[in-house]
Amino acid sequence: MIRRDFHRMLLSATALALLPLRGFSQRRGRQLRVNGERLNRLMRELREFGKTPAGGVSRVAYSDADIAARAYIMDRMREAGLSIRVDTAGNILGRREGREPLPPLLMGSHIDSVPDGGAYDGNVGSLGALEAAWTLADNDVTTRHPIEVVIFQNEEGAVVGSEAMGGTLDVSELDRVSQSGVTIGEGMQRLGGDPDRLHEAVRPAGTIAAYLELHIEQGGFLERDAVDIGVVEGIVGIRWWDVTVDGFANHAGTTPMDQRRDALLAGAKFVQAVNRIITSTPGRQVGTVGRIEALPGAPNVIPGQVQLSLEIRDLDAAKIGRLFERIRAEAGVIEDDTGTKIGFTDKVEIVPAPTDPRIRNVIDEVATALGLTHQRMPSGAGHDAQSIAPVAPIGMMFIPSVGGISHSPKEFSEPQDIMNGANVLLNTLLRLDDMRL
Repeated sequence: MIRRDFHRMLLSATALALLPLRGFSQRRGRQLRVNGERLNRLMRELREFGKTPAGGVSRVAYSDADIAARAYIMDRMREAGLSIRVDTAGNILGRREGREPLPPLLMGSHIDSVPDGGAYDGNVGSLGALEAAWTLADNDVTTRHPIEVVIFQNEEGAVVGSEAMGGTLDVSELDRVSQSGVTIGEGMQRLGGDPDRLHEAVRPAGTIAAYLELHIEQGGFLERDAVDIGVVEGIVGIRWWDVTVDGFANHAGTTPMDQRRDALLAGAKFVQAVNRIITSTPGRQVGTVGRIEALPGAPNVIPGQVQLSLEIRDLDAAKIGRLFERIRAEAGVIEDDTGTKIGFTDKVEIVPAPTDPRIRNVIDEVATALGLTHQRMPSGAGHDAQSIAPVAPIGMMFIPSVGGISHSPKEFSEPQDIMNGANVLLNTLLRLDDMRL
């Protein structure tokens, strides 16, 4: 903390010197600040909906806890002077009108959680956006653009609400059973949406001036490096394959070691190869074998087949492809060494979503003006912003996650960091309001 405070002192002095050069109006020059006490009180109150004995939150989409939390959010939106509607996909939108007939500036996140998750993932961005709009009302600031605060529904269950808004939701998803036990279509209806009018929730390109999302990092880089704000360069692409290793099942006691076609041995070599290839390549890509099953699964039988998963994530889709080709080539070597066959089946491909470079620059400048340290970084997790990227410029900012823990009751971000992130969000919004996007 001492190191962070020292950086803040240096940057605050620099920011004061640079402010006249940055073209801030008198209002922006003094840098509006959110009500940090109110924001963190909202965080404490929201965590009561679905609170678990371990101190986390189980608030899966469409559950009673989710519905009650949404009602709480809408009540707070009314207190902040926002007009409220629920679109046909079930997303909550709180609007503050602007001075000019322009597309709105959109900001927000989600409030649903994974089962037995944490109280910060999604909540920081949702309440940070609400608090930013509330602060505008407190200071009687009317922006050029209308401002909309969005609470996307069912982010954790596959970014359903934001995909609906971005126009990429596959209607077959409506029949999929959610974690709360109802289908996604039924869940939309529980939230006040209408699956038969889902097309009305789509926001075509040009109808949103920009989308901003504040989020906890969900990793440990910011805390490790004592950095206040992560300026997100983009949300990584993901490719996922099912991998099948075919060997030959045989008696474990009577088959000599040099005559075996052991699928599990080949699978183990494959896992090692993935780790070696990913870690030996410069960059921040990640590769994971998260599932492995040996068949027939008996102690006295040499495994005849192994089923694995392979996932690679990076901001560069072409790099993901190159890494996969290296892994597949190594799989051929393993086949020759073990007498097995290794096959790959494509399962998931999510393209990377870069943030808008103009918005990244604004976030950098705002963080500096606020006396906060900052660094550029990718997002290794998916977010609602990824679904909005095809129709609007997006920007994301991260705050530190203590211990790099997320999707856990131990998930935590410091109240000061939450306030810092909301201040960056608010002042980035004001800067974008002055720009021609």
